[in-house]
Amino acid sequence: MVQLLRLLVVLLWITSLTDGSDVTQTDILWETQGDNATMSCTHTKDASHFQMYWYRQLPGETMELIVFTRSGVKHHDFGEFSSKDKFSATKPDAESGTFTVKDLQPGDKGLYFCAVSQHSDTHTQEEDEHKPAATPLHPAAQTVGGAGGQQTL
Repeated sequence: MVQLLRLLVVLLWITSLTDGSDVTQTDILWETQGDNATMSCTHTKDASHFQMYWYRQLPGETMELIVFTRSGVKHHDFGEFSSKDKFSATKPDAESGTFTVKDLQPGDKGLYFCAVSQHSDTHTQEEDEHKPAATPLHPAAQTVGGAGGQQTL
């Protein structure tokens, strides 16, 4: 029987550089193990907020940056997650972006966050404080089907 991995994206309003209430992410997303899960992030701040960050927090672990994106740039900075086999991101314009977790597996369970940051010519990227601002992916439960029925892990 096919194993199902159910992922739930919960909309969270988290403070960013300003008030954070103008950044939104995908509400709820349910996908099957082996499929891809794509989350979107948009904001209504001005176009100077063209930098977008995607974070992941696995159960019991601290938050980690997966990718830094900027509009107008084709190749995004995945840092230690440089393998394109697991993650991808798009940033078509200053106000929006997407993040995809490929080939969903039980180990992908966690919270996924989007944050935006304003570009400043007077500060370096390291000096800018960017806090997660929008939408985490929170896999609620994994249901595995089998001969004996279903079991929630």
